[in-house]
Amino acid sequence: MRQIDHHIVGGAGGASRFGDILDPNNGGIQARVALGDRAVLDRAVAAAKAAQPGWATTNPQRRARVMFEFKRLVEANLNELAELLASEHGKVVADARGDLQRGLDVVEFACGAPHVLKGDYTIGAGPGIDVYSMRQPIGIGVGITPFNFPAMIPLWMGAIATVVGNAFILKPSERDPSVPVRLSELFLEAGMPEGIFQVVHGDKEMVDAILDHPDIGAVSFVGSSDIAHYVYNRGVANGKRVQAMGGAKNHGIVMPDADLDQVVNDLTGAAFGSAGERCMALPVVVPVGEDTANRLRAKLIPAIEALRVGVSTDAEAHYGPVVTQAHKDKVEGWIQKCADEGAELVIDGRGFTLQGHEKGFFVGPTLFDHVTADMESYKEEIFGPVLQIVRAPDFETALELPSKHQYGNGVAIFTRNGHAAREFAARVNVGMVGINVPIPVPVAYHTFGGWKRSAFGDTNQHGMEGVKFWTKVKTVTARWPDGSPDGGNAFVIPTMG
Repeated sequence: MRQIDHHIVGGAGGASRFGDILDPNNGGIQARVALGDRAVLDRAVAAAKAAQPGWATTNPQRRARVMFEFKRLVEANLNELAELLASEHGKVVADARGDLQRGLDVVEFACGAPHVLKGDYTIGAGPGIDVYSMRQPIGIGVGITPFNFPAMIPLWMGAIATVVGNAFILKPSERDPSVPVRLSELFLEAGMPEGIFQVVHGDKEMVDAILDHPDIGAVSFVGSSDIAHYVYNRGVANGKRVQAMGGAKNHGIVMPDADLDQVVNDLTGAAFGSAGERCMALPVVVPVGEDTANRLRAKLIPAIEALRVGVSTDAEAHYGPVVTQAHKDKVEGWIQKCADEGAELVIDGRGFTLQGHEKGFFVGPTLFDHVTADMESYKEEIFGPVLQIVRAPDFETALELPSKHQYGNGVAIFTRNGHAAREFAARVNVGMVGINVPIPVPVAYHTFGGWKRSAFGDTNQHGMEGVKFWTKVKTVTARWPDGSPDGGNAFVIPTMG
């Protein structure tokens, strides 16, 4: 059976614990992954410490050239990587290509490192005094990434962390670790020195070792909110810089003037794409007014019933299985919970099977209507192919729903009214807003991050926020006297006036 080992300097070494890598399409075990401990991490950190100083003093153009070559290599191997990703995650191959491409967008941004690392300079800030700043790397950074984007999120973190001069250790999800290892191999092929981008595998034991390790300066995490909170608190308590992105319950507000045909097209993709296993999925739709709700429901039902659920290699499928049997059980448990709470179960996706793949982890598309804000199934993240309709009588109520929700990752409004869109974007208490855009993930040169329990820490992913997270600013005040005595009072705090 295929075995996935750590990709660290000096080889993986023996492992005493292993985890199963499943095939979500048929429920079988397709590989095993070595689960590491503090000893494995110590070896990776030692290699990182040895390599990082030389990498940091490599000029930014040369580091950027490695990124250019890495981007070329990923593009040359895109089909292989997408098929490998889909085989372990379960998302369809076309969606897996999108996973890779959104990661490559940040790699492309990282290629501009010589520009984004430029500091500020003030000549003559005082008599004969110049002041300038420089961005320097943290040293060793770690990324702890989730199963749902095994390429995109590691690249969001790793590309910027390394191009600014850090060594980076990736701890991907043990559910689908093969693509992260393959990316590490391609970084080496692109010319990145050994020890700068390494991969370790593990569960909570490895995560705790990372959070406690004294030589790790920064940790970036994406996962559920409870674990994000834990990672943030433990990492910060150990003196680390931490950004920890958590869960979401994104809303789509549908105004009475919205183009409902476009809304339905957007909702089916945003709610059910990747089997709903996205932190930027749109699992709640809020039509404003009963007429809007009734018209939207009438259009949604046939559109959802027409969705094709298939294996990840099915080019005609809209989405594939969820990642594990345990996750399937959890999603179906939430469907039962929502029904028990009194919501109307319009389309029930439980019990869905595919002929020849009866043991696959499939959940059919599910639609609820008349969901209310006091229901637990509304308050919590389901993370599956389930869409809930929460009816709102007016704009203010619709605005209040996402604003008061515990999560604040993303939100969208669908309308032709520019004033309503502008008002909504300005007032909603959510970190990322889409206006007629169902999944408002910003482009790579902007930044990604939610509010409230969707994010812990004050610095976002990628863009200039990513550069800021993975670097620290040093400011230099320099005086070059002309040789004549200053005559000032050395015991008085200096001023530049």
